[in-house]
Amino acid sequence: MLIVSDASAAVSWYRTALGAAELWNLDGVAGLHLGGAPFFLHEAVPGKKSEPSPTEVGLTTTRIEVFVDNADDLIDRAARHGATNVERATMHETPWGAHWQGGFTDPFGHRWSVGDRTPLEWSS
Repeated sequence: MLIVSDASAAVSWYRTALGAAELWNLDGVAGLHLGGAPFFLHEAVPGKKSEPSPTEVGLTTTRIEVFVDNADDLIDRAARHGATNVERATMHETPWGAHWQGGFTDPFGHRWSVGDRTPLEWSS
């Protein structure tokens, strides 16, 4: 569950910029999915110091990893909609083969890594 400063704006951004689909929305808490992978949003609760949004504290300790057929397409789409710290995908040699990965930071302060092949499909 990603803590965001404005759940309504976040739902809109993830739908528009990433193509996420909305599963449910309780005005402040929402469920979405991207390519079948679910993720959830929760608007930061004022005064709840243990769960601030990344934009409130100026950093994030979470990196979301997503795997798609073309990493640069998703990265470019996010960049066109205001993502920052954009890194185009570069090739990395991994135990599961050549892997293209890049990333961006969304407007709510969360870091996304976008790759083309998941290690979950690898078997040694």
